[in-house]
Amino acid sequence: QVQLVESGGGLVQAGGSLRLSCVGSGRTFSRYSMGWFRQAPGKEREFVAARNWSGGSTYYADSVKGRFTISRDNPKNTVYLQMNSLKPEDTAVYYCAVDRTAVLHTNPAAYDYWGQGTQVTVSS
Repeated sequence: QVQLVESGGGLVQAGGSLRLSCVGSGRTFSRYSMGWFRQAPGKEREFVAARNWSGGSTYYADSVKGRFTISRDNPKNTVYLQMNSLKPEDTAVYYCAVDRTAVLHTNPAAYDYWGQGTQVTVSS
């Protein structure tokens, strides 16, 4: 059974940093693309960042470009999201997801496995 577990969320002041982690189990994800999404109350789930299995390709939403960095540790089946210069509008539940293709998708429907989410709250 595939399972993704996020951690690292919390409450932080604007301008601060957080590092989210997502550990996968149940199979090896090293050949898959992995992504981060977020969903704020009353809004649709939106793409944040994605990275392919080799790490050679990454893609970021414009809203986080230059502030967030996605990385992965394939032997540990783990993907990270380093979030710097956080803003109140970054407040949301953050989800990691796995796409069984090597393509970097921004559409959540393209992803096959999802974690349960971790709350990030940025105070002004």
